[in-house]
Amino acid sequence: MFKLVKEWLGGNKQASAGLKDIELDKVPAHVAIIMDGNGRWAKQRGLPRVAGHHSGMKNVKKITMAANEIGVKVLTMYAFSTENWKRPKDEVDFLMKLPQEFFPLEIEELIENNVRIQMTGWKEGLPDFTLKAIEGAIERTKNNTGLILNFALNYGGRKEMIAGVQDIIRDVQSGKLRAEDLDESKFSSYMLTADLPDPDLLIRTSGELRLSNFLLWQLAYSELWFTDAYWPEFTESLFLQAIAEYQRRGRRFGGI
Repeated sequence: MFKLVKEWLGGNKQASAGLKDIELDKVPAHVAIIMDGNGRWAKQRGLPRVAGHHSGMKNVKKITMAANEIGVKVLTMYAFSTENWKRPKDEVDFLMKLPQEFFPLEIEELIENNVRIQMTGWKEGLPDFTLKAIEGAIERTKNNTGLILNFALNYGGRKEMIAGVQDIIRDVQSGKLRAEDLDESKFSSYMLTADLPDPDLLIRTSGELRLSNFLLWQLAYSELWFTDAYWPEFTESLFLQAIAEYQRRGRRFGGI
């Protein structure tokens, strides 16, 4: 893999400059990204907000390929929150159509690179055409064994925890679970991400310093990295900077 990484980075001067700062055998297994700043990026350029979302969509594949090449196992991208429905209807409608555009354009290259598509969130409320595009990509990549590209779509951390607690209560009432057997590991099994490891690293673009209801349970011990760059201008070099900073930190998980 390292040979492939060097070949890929060799043609990418920005990313190559950051490679020397990271240890490829200590890459975080799961990286989560809050892709923020599309609208502000567009506004600075005198463009409509939807133009920012379109540019942001193009950046998804670029960062996915970078993560895949250095050995990240899971890349979770916050694509649409349960609170984003409050945005203007024309903007929401545009966002819902992006999967229709993204997957037909990029699916073949994702398959070639052994990437598997997943979704974390609620299908209820999503338009049929959005679901069709996502479910088609999930089906076509289900046998891939490389990086998992997980889209958090129609997702909210508080809703996830409430739903998990409701399931726990039902299982206790039905006798499937004893209350005294509930621990952190068991609770995690009731989350939508039960089949994924918790993120090692969270990246947020655009200069905002908050979690915005994203993976609230799972991020308890994740390293956080923020950048002022808006998502459409978030480069492979910045991604590698985040990885390098992660590797310089000492993760103690509450210990010494």
